[in-house]
Amino acid sequence: MLNRPHLADIILDSLKFVHCQQRIILHAYVLMENHFHLVGSADHFSDEMRKLKSFTARMIVERLKKDDDWATLAKIKANGQGTKPDQEYQVWEEGYHPKAITDETTFLQKIEYIHNNPVRRGYVDMPEHWRYSSARQYMGSDGLVPIEVIV
Repeated sequence: MLNRPHLADIILDSLKFVHCQQRIILHAYVLMENHFHLVGSADHFSDEMRKLKSFTARMIVERLKKDDDWATLAKIKANGQGTKPDQEYQVWEEGYHPKAITDETTFLQKIEYIHNNPVRRGYVDMPEHWRYSSARQYMGSDGLVPIEVIV
């Protein structure tokens, strides 16, 4: 679903917003076709991720309705069956999977892991060739979302 540029832009614009508002300081990200990874920090990281996922889910559902994309809406409607009775659609999985980063070695490993996601999937040969990633910023080029590069 996120392989459609207009839906990917919802996530990218939201990441820009939370970073520019200093709600989440982004150090790295990658957006894939059905999920995203990020390395970031925030005072209330869980709350900020919950808000980010909630907002982006609403925007994605609104866009799919506007586009009359009933096939995709049917898929994400099925995803939410039984999890939350007051929620018609479920774009994201419940919860998220945070990993505490306690040292520089782990930090760099996590960034390398997420940047290599598109390479492992066979989409590109080099991480910096994936448009929806901060990998190119770590190579000194501009990216789509501002980040705090840690070298």
